[in-house]
Amino acid sequence: MKRIQPIGYSIFAGLLLVFTAAAAGESDAGKESQFLSNVRQLIYDGKRSGEGYFSPDGNFLIFQSEREPENPFFQIYILSFESGDSWRVSPGTGKTTCAFFRPGGNEVLFASSHLDPGAVEKQKTEYEIRNSGQERRYSWDYDVHMDIFSANREGGNLKRLTASYGYDAEASYSPDGKKIAFCSLRNGYPAENSLKGLELSDQEKKRLAVDPSYFGEIYIMNADGSGQKRLTDWPGYDGGPFFSPDGQRIIWRHFDEGGLLADVYTMKLDGSDRRRLTDFGAMSWGPYYHPSGEYVLFASNKLGFSNFEVFMVDSRGEKEPLRITFTEGFDGLPVFSPDGKTLVWTSGRAPGGESQLFTAGWNHEAALAALRAAPARNAASSNPARDSGGASLDVSTIPATVTVSPVSIPSPQILAADLLAGVQYLAADELEGRMTGSVGARKAADFIADHFRSLGLKPAGGNNSYFQEFPFPAGVKILPEKCRLAISGQNGKPASLKLEQDFRPLPFTADGEAEGEVVFVGYGLSVPGESGKGYDSYAGLDVKDKIVLALRYAPEAVSVERRQELNAYAGLQYKAMAARKNGAKALLILSGPNSPNAGELISLSADRSLGSAGVPAASISGKTAQMLFAAAGKDLKKIQSELDTENPHAESGFVFPGVKVKFSAAVEREKKTDRNVLALLPPAERPPAGGSGESEYIIIGAHYDHIGYGEIGSLARKGEEGQIHNGADDNASGSAMVLELAAALADARQKNPADFRRGILFALWSGEELGIIGSSYFAENPAVALEKVVAYLNFDMVGRMKDNTLLLQGIGSSPTWKKLLEKRNVPAGFNLVLQDDPYQPTDVTAFYPRGVPVLGFFTGSHEDYNRPSDDAETLNYPDMERIGKFAYHLILDLAKQAERPDYVKVERKQAQGGGRETLRAYLGTVPDFVPGEIEGVRLSSVRAGGPADKAGLKEGDIIVGLAGQKISNIYDYTYALEAVKIGEPTGVTALRNGQEIKLTIVPEVRK
Repeated sequence: MKRIQPIGYSIFAGLLLVFTAAAAGESDAGKESQFLSNVRQLIYDGKRSGEGYFSPDGNFLIFQSEREPENPFFQIYILSFESGDSWRVSPGTGKTTCAFFRPGGNEVLFASSHLDPGAVEKQKTEYEIRNSGQERRYSWDYDVHMDIFSANREGGNLKRLTASYGYDAEASYSPDGKKIAFCSLRNGYPAENSLKGLELSDQEKKRLAVDPSYFGEIYIMNADGSGQKRLTDWPGYDGGPFFSPDGQRIIWRHFDEGGLLADVYTMKLDGSDRRRLTDFGAMSWGPYYHPSGEYVLFASNKLGFSNFEVFMVDSRGEKEPLRITFTEGFDGLPVFSPDGKTLVWTSGRAPGGESQLFTAGWNHEAALAALRAAPARNAASSNPARDSGGASLDVSTIPATVTVSPVSIPSPQILAADLLAGVQYLAADELEGRMTGSVGARKAADFIADHFRSLGLKPAGGNNSYFQEFPFPAGVKILPEKCRLAISGQNGKPASLKLEQDFRPLPFTADGEAEGEVVFVGYGLSVPGESGKGYDSYAGLDVKDKIVLALRYAPEAVSVERRQELNAYAGLQYKAMAARKNGAKALLILSGPNSPNAGELISLSADRSLGSAGVPAASISGKTAQMLFAAAGKDLKKIQSELDTENPHAESGFVFPGVKVKFSAAVEREKKTDRNVLALLPPAERPPAGGSGESEYIIIGAHYDHIGYGEIGSLARKGEEGQIHNGADDNASGSAMVLELAAALADARQKNPADFRRGILFALWSGEELGIIGSSYFAENPAVALEKVVAYLNFDMVGRMKDNTLLLQGIGSSPTWKKLLEKRNVPAGFNLVLQDDPYQPTDVTAFYPRGVPVLGFFTGSHEDYNRPSDDAETLNYPDMERIGKFAYHLILDLAKQAERPDYVKVERKQAQGGGRETLRAYLGTVPDFVPGEIEGVRLSSVRAGGPADKAGLKEGDIIVGLAGQKISNIYDYTYALEAVKIGEPTGVTALRNGQEIKLTIVPEVRK
């Protein structure tokens, strides 16, 4: 029950050390699935949790957790499996551990040091150490003030059951609730406890000073604390006792004198008939019976000193133990539900490696079959050790081992069939992919508004409608009659160049003309920083009232790390801004001979902003550039090659002698409008939460637009080009989810209006695929004041759940999320993956920077993402229904609770790159954006015929290294991808089925 932790056994410094220090590797789900199903995290709130035990009826769990704001130590909590609520039952001061429900009564027991006069001071000291930034290993100190208490399930009627000096803890009730077995170190303090005839030797006193757990023994007492009797007297730590299901035996773990070896034993209630069940030559501890009494689960580090796994052994110890878990790190303290169908245990497999409680379904039949097939224990230990007289047992002999019509009247229930109907309409061919501003998008918006209208929701758009119109950039049209480029050399005769062949205005050009000398400015970079970090292409150059010519991208031959630094400033808009700030009156951009897309003109789709750069700007062809350099007697390729290595002697800037350029540009920026669809469920007509006198709101949103025929961001494969991209998952799934939630919540408010302290604004956005344009417009022109918005919940791609995994993004935006999610996930049973970062490439980013806590629902990327194959029949509707019901209860909690979620400001993880135009390389990989419990980037798919496919990468591989860079997450991956060289063999390291592989990939040009 209690982990064997340190002071005494300083060599391994506490088993909970592995909870926080050992990296939790990727689980071998295939092997664990022999006995376990639906493995998922149960407890999320608090820094760590552990040791959960079921109530006799299976409806509650009592456990320990660090979550009190004024106390860094464990306290005891009860979790209701019916409601998901949890509450503290221990006093809240001091340290606690090892709680248990009393069968046949309302009491619980636990150990606590709250009576220690110095308890509060110890809490403060612990916080000071943690706040100082010091990292120290978790340890258990066998506090001499720890005693066993009972209380009712609400924490009242607290009674002290033991009063010995020197750690009484690790207690459990017998099945009839009449007895308690526990561990006590009282024999290490004979004088303080008036133990007659006992006195510690000098050697024992030295042992006590460094290793008090050595004196731990098993005791038994009546449920009221009377009749305390010692059962063991072996040298070494005896602890963690539990009763067998029939109440006839006690199981516990015994450590040898050195503290490195432990094994599991059972005995009768009087201490006789001792049987040894394990002989691993390792630390085997934390045993717990299956309710059938036929076998026991326990933890052992047989497979590695810091790698504790759960094992199973028959109740008589006649068979070799069998392995249950297969996850590097810590798995231990397994406990069965009363019906034997559910397992709860403490594991370090949570993201970040901290210990938390996990749960899974248990296959009893498979366990029995495996035990029948298990080999007998070896001859040396085939007869389990016994000592019916209770004398000391010599443990030194332990051997070492090893398309439909819209639903006219929405149902108030969240149903898979309704979600299917919504997706089928929104993802039908008739809507042509719902491109922002298209006829299909208008049909989708009308459908959504009709749905809101049928529910009786209040219009929250403009002019008492459900629609909020917003402008967006629909494209750039060149005005040929106003676009000219002529170059005159030393002979004075101008050479007129051809539009779309020799030059093309950049999409952000200012309308106007410029004439004058041309100055070459290398890569045109202006990067702040000292020498070696910064980069100034304009140093020593006078470009005032001149036309500058700059190379596209960043130097090609620098290190990966250096290119990453420069890429952040290599975007076209950055270069235009630098030219303008230095006084240039026009900008020409060239893709040099060493660059990707060498000599090609830049597409008009390279920028989607509505504004101009303030100077006329154009890209020129390689042929045009050669005219300039030849006229100046310069070698373009040689100059770029020297710049690519940051050669300090490179010719980085010069005026083209005798050359003048006359340049004019004009474009028409096409602006269209599209519509957000907004509907309001008002708050209850009473003073709002917080008592401010003004109503507060929750916004529930999703984007309904997609990418039409693949005009933007398409990942269509060969033969799929130009087809309708229906976007069933992206994001008809999220839109249908919001419509279902609106119906369910409208019905709930009608039945129980008092539950709606806060109003709910339902928002379906357009323009997300163009860059969260619709939601950003709303944030600037909100239908309700953003300071009164307590939270924004977003649903984007929630239709393709696999492995019961639901990713929740933006958790770091508020400390409220973990507690609420834990509560609602108890009955929902998802494997939640919590991602702190609130800066996501979806509509949450329109709200979070404006002080609104955000939460994003996401089920992961997949092979059909941004392809025509993302159709309605590919979605997982039963699990969508589960997600909807989970979100519904979460939203109700937010609507009726008095406190508003606190907002936490989170800094961006790292500087943003230069934008899509700096992402030059193409690998043909589709990352899985559900990170799970891994470090690296898992590949959702690999494009056939792409560089990754040619290199031998496969779906499911986890990229952990690229171009010499460590890859821990999608940010690292994108950052590294910005810097790899086109056509140059690049090393990639990946994990496949837990094994590291090294491959070579050749990046191709991203078109």
